[in-house]
Amino acid sequence: MPDRRQHRGPHPEDERLFSADATPVLRRACGDLAMLLGKGYAEKSSLALVGDHFALAARQRVALMRAACSDAARDARRARMAQMQSLRGAQLLLDGYNVLTTVEAALGGGVILACRDGSFRDMASVHGTYRKVSETIPALELVGTALAAIGPAECLWYLDSPVSNSGRLKVLMDETAAAHGWPWRVETVTDPDRRLSRSEACVATSDSAILDRCRSWLNLARAVVDQSAPGAWIVDLESSDA
Repeated sequence: MPDRRQHRGPHPEDERLFSADATPVLRRACGDLAMLLGKGYAEKSSLALVGDHFALAARQRVALMRAACSDAARDARRARMAQMQSLRGAQLLLDGYNVLTTVEAALGGGVILACRDGSFRDMASVHGTYRKVSETIPALELVGTALAAIGPAECLWYLDSPVSNSGRLKVLMDETAAAHGWPWRVETVTDPDRRLSRSEACVATSDSAILDRCRSWLNLARAVVDQSAPGAWIVDLESSDA
């Protein structure tokens, strides 16, 4: 069946799964999962144990896995988080789909997780195919405006070339940048995670695997959502000891 979605919006069950009543339970579960991860237990078994204990649905378990990390990982990631003003005149690398889909989801009314490491993560990950939605161009323009205010010398976006429609998105991003005079380069590559993880430049991402290996990172998606999407649906799992 073809994908005819027009928005990067919520799942039909999200209103129930991430309601005001459900959030305190998720917060406690996130704290328990973080504790187990901190003790060195495997992610899969820890998630199963916590999910079963709190009787969580599959989608809630996905949210926990995205939001939780050990205290040590949280502290290390936060220590490497760059300040916006430090990027003026520097090169910034961007994890293209990671940044873009988070802002799209925020604009589209999807669930945005405030995670233990301070990042925002969405629940609408790209799996093999990217589809342009109504929020795509507004999201690009909001990110571009935020980047222009920061003033990096160059913004190098990486898109996963194995993801379908990456070439089309690159053209759209190139056109958007040219229209505004933004110093962007967009590359489609097979290994963006490896490039971002090993770069000496600061990286805009919330991908946990990259955050654990990169030299420094910019919490760009959160900054854009905080500033430009005041009505976004934020599920707060950041303070998971509640």
